[in-house]
Amino acid sequence: MAKLSVDVITAERVVYSDVDIDVVVAPGTAGELGILPSHAPLITSLAPGELRIRKGNEETNMVVTGGFLEVRDDKVVILAEAAERAEEIDTARAEEARRRAAQLLTAREGTVDLARVEAELRRSLVRLKVAERRRKRGQGPTGL
Repeated sequence: MAKLSVDVITAERVVYSDVDIDVVVAPGTAGELGILPSHAPLITSLAPGELRIRKGNEETNMVVTGGFLEVRDDKVVILAEAAERAEEIDTARAEEARRRAAQLLTAREGTVDLARVEAELRRSLVRLKVAERRRKRGQGPTGL
């Protein structure tokens, strides 16, 4: 059976690159998007959210903060604005960002850019969710 090759790339680095991938689940701007082998060619934009990649019984989770996803010939290329693997997430920093954004939203002072603060809150919540999922599952396999 066909498998996927997957590359997750930011302007700074290659975050993930592997072959023989079974499924990719990405946060598309119109909702969650599942990519299986033999998927039709596709280019779509990504929303900030969790990216899940499954190879056999192993699942890799990461956070992407937007970008683009292209599928062509069983190859998935994700060009992300920013991407962070679950094991790279600094939960203390993410919790501090969540607390700071929530505080700014509550204060709603005139100089606060609400759209920027809301986006920061969403990013920190996704980072915390991905880190928590990794902590709960430990090193064992998990399903999508």
